[in-house]
Amino acid sequence: MNNFLLCTDMDRTLIPNGAQYESAGARVLFAKLAKQPQATLVYVTGRHQTLIQEAIHDFQLPSPDFAIADVGATIYEVNDGIWSAWDEWSQAIDSDWKGKSTKQLHMLLADLPALTLQEPEKQSRHKLSYYTVLTADEKAILNTVHQRLQEHDIQANLIWSIDEQANIGLLDILPASANKLLAIEFLMKKRGFTIETTVFAGDSGNDLDVLLSPIHAVLVANASSEVKAIVAKANLSSSLYQAKGNHLGMNGNYSAGILEGVSHYLPDVGNWLKEQAS
Repeated sequence: MNNFLLCTDMDRTLIPNGAQYESAGARVLFAKLAKQPQATLVYVTGRHQTLIQEAIHDFQLPSPDFAIADVGATIYEVNDGIWSAWDEWSQAIDSDWKGKSTKQLHMLLADLPALTLQEPEKQSRHKLSYYTVLTADEKAILNTVHQRLQEHDIQANLIWSIDEQANIGLLDILPASANKLLAIEFLMKKRGFTIETTVFAGDSGNDLDVLLSPIHAVLVANASSEVKAIVAKANLSSSLYQAKGNHLGMNGNYSAGILEGVSHYLPDVGNWLKEQAS
């Protein structure tokens, strides 16, 4: 088995907290793979550090080597349980906001009735997050927010997604040079991984920047119908694999889908998984 970079979203990708059921043994096999010396495991999520650590405990997930948190706004390196934020990444994206804090950015948008500020613990140095109702006019809101920020020379990346469990819309505002894709590419460059040795797994709207990129990606079978429709139109057969199930006797949901996608892109890993599952 050759060295590889395994990047995965958490909620409803690795974590089985969606409506579909999880294949028995899938998460255990995923954890066994992640612990192999050839694997570098990265959690790529909208969660902040504390929520990532809670999920690791609650769902018995393997500890990652890195965590890309806050939808790409923060990168942590994890060594022996010590989480260290990469200052180099923070410095690389800081100029987009002209040194302004999330509190200062919020003051530019506070009068917009469609946006409700999320809880303080869901904000970070480079992530400003709001709730929206599902019936909100996504295009109109994004245009208004983009215009407001541009008027103050703020270069921002606006990420719109849906929390299906809570039945609510989410808007994350990041520096323009920060998102899941750019953070993964930064990590790949720093650690010497290529597109051929990197696999990403996701399920939802805030994963689309990676799912639609040249990075080898897998869309788990339980992904939302909206995301499935978007990736189908993109027709990225060489860089996007949609888990179908029936791999290793599993259904393709959650961690089973991740393992199916890894086997598709990395045959040597796929052979190892077959041996472990037999």
